[in-house]
Amino acid sequence: MRKLDSISAFFPAYNDAATISSMVIATLLTLPKVTDDYEVIVVNDGSPDHTGELIKELARVYPQVRIIAHAKNRGYGGALRSGFAAATKTWIFYTDGDAQYDPRELTRLVEAVTEDCDVVNGFKIARSDPLHRILIGRLYHTIVRLLFGFRLRDVDCDYRLMRRTVFDKVNLTSTSGTICLEMVKKLQDLGFRFKEVPVHHYHRAHGKSQFFNFPRLIKTAKQLMGLWWDLVVKKVHLKNL
Repeated sequence: MRKLDSISAFFPAYNDAATISSMVIATLLTLPKVTDDYEVIVVNDGSPDHTGELIKELARVYPQVRIIAHAKNRGYGGALRSGFAAATKTWIFYTDGDAQYDPRELTRLVEAVTEDCDVVNGFKIARSDPLHRILIGRLYHTIVRLLFGFRLRDVDCDYRLMRRTVFDKVNLTSTSGTICLEMVKKLQDLGFRFKEVPVHHYHRAHGKSQFFNFPRLIKTAKQLMGLWWDLVVKKVHLKNL
């Protein structure tokens, strides 16, 4: 098994009390297989359930666990930005706290790392969601690939391993789920090198998606067009190179 110098693993969490403990513990069991130097960060994005209590107990029991607590919900993009900013290790791995991905498959991403690789991006082997979400997801992905010129096969797979140094050049501003598009577009346009690895996607056993409701889809569409204007038309991220 390949080993990396060090890894910060983090989870954005919102109302993930039913799953966050198992995600953190599975990660703590996996990380020693791929590095000798690691930390696990949980970004509690203002969860009104008992996510906060559980992660405080995890941090008490496991010294490698750190907590970033938002007093108010900042959105998915805000949670990711906090996690990236808090990471201190050479590599950053993140996935969501809702257990739709298995953190033990981090070993697959690490095996794909080479000297000429900056980002290892997971892609879903098969999407385990209700039919309407699968159809909306396919339509969304087709649209954003055309709008932004993405080359990745699965832009919205939130299962990534990245060199922390990419954030010396990439500044993220999104507060919503469009942060994934912003991040991949900026990484791609700035010449960072990708590998892609298949990972499993599991049925959501607890809670419900914060994304798939009509008002949020309308809001996301507006944010998407703003992002397209900034990154594709104006290319603001390339002007100060």
